[in-house]
Amino acid sequence: MNSNFDVYKCLDNNGGANSTVEPTTVLTPIQTTADGYKWKYMYSLTASEQSNFLSTDFMHVSTDSTVSSAAIDGAINIVKIKSVGTGGTSGTFTGIPIRGDGSSGAVSITVSGGNISGVTVTNAGSGYTFGYIRNADIVSAGATGLTGAELDCIIEPKGGHGFNSVKELGGYYVMINTNFEAGEDSNTGDFTTSNDFRRVCLLRDPQSGGSTASTNTLRGTKAILVTSPSGNFTIDEEINQTTTGAVGKVVEWDSSNNILYYIQTRFNDHGVDSNGNLTTFSGTNTITGQSSGVTATPSTSTTTVDSVSFSSGYASSEIDADTGDIIYIENRSPITRASDQTENVKLIIEF
Repeated sequence: MNSNFDVYKCLDNNGGANSTVEPTTVLTPIQTTADGYKWKYMYSLTASEQSNFLSTDFMHVSTDSTVSSAAIDGAINIVKIKSVGTGGTSGTFTGIPIRGDGSSGAVSITVSGGNISGVTVTNAGSGYTFGYIRNADIVSAGATGLTGAELDCIIEPKGGHGFNSVKELGGYYVMINTNFEAGEDSNTGDFTTSNDFRRVCLLRDPQSGGSTASTNTLRGTKAILVTSPSGNFTIDEEINQTTTGAVGKVVEWDSSNNILYYIQTRFNDHGVDSNGNLTTFSGTNTITGQSSGVTATPSTSTTTVDSVSFSSGYASSEIDADTGDIIYIENRSPITRASDQTENVKLIIEF
């Protein structure tokens, strides 16, 4: 990829020499730069592709229709010198055919000091799945006395260079990109800025309300609308409902709307009691924060507050528990959210 975000495939690295000149031509012919490299322009990254799918190790792969339509199946554009031979008459000799199962391929060969010093493809031809250049044809073209020369014809991918960029450039990965935007918290309450996160998952076909989920975002926490809180609950603290024995862990406390968002997991003091039982919060029984000491009473209202629908003061998670297939999990260092912050997450999946 050059500095203009144009993507090229290297066809010839000039015998392993360092590349010192970046290709810049966005045309279908093969470009030879001053450092002896030969490049095939494949496609250019759009601004959106740069933003969403460009990272230190990966970049978006696409097929340019102009490049694809100009590709020639079975053309031979690169011929390498495997053995320079000896005893040939010096000069440049043209019209030397490329033999094989294709047609029209031809090269020009330069001999200097009895050895082949250069090969130029003058007609790439078409239809080749194998090709070779005979020493006898070089001699017939005028390099009298040449013996032992051997040239390798490099066969192109099916369809020709640029016909299928994804296959040619090894596009065996899929990148999924998403933004966690601060505005989601204030608009839907689905992704809080009050707590950090440290695990990213890819979940296929989770359900919501018994059917496959179809909305853009879903709240994964449970919620309780409370009345008369004695103070502010603190995030990550344990909450208890002594009367029922329910245990939970605070994810967010919305003091403006008196909404307590929490989770109940299989772990002690997070969702289950000391006996290993998970009991749901219910009724108007007092809820107590174990770190803050705050107490509050669940509301009996059936209403919608800040886009959360409560039934008798309680709201279930919008994602049905134990639904969907987890096909990817990544654990990260804690990422702290903020109300003016957007996190961009890229997942790389190999097929």
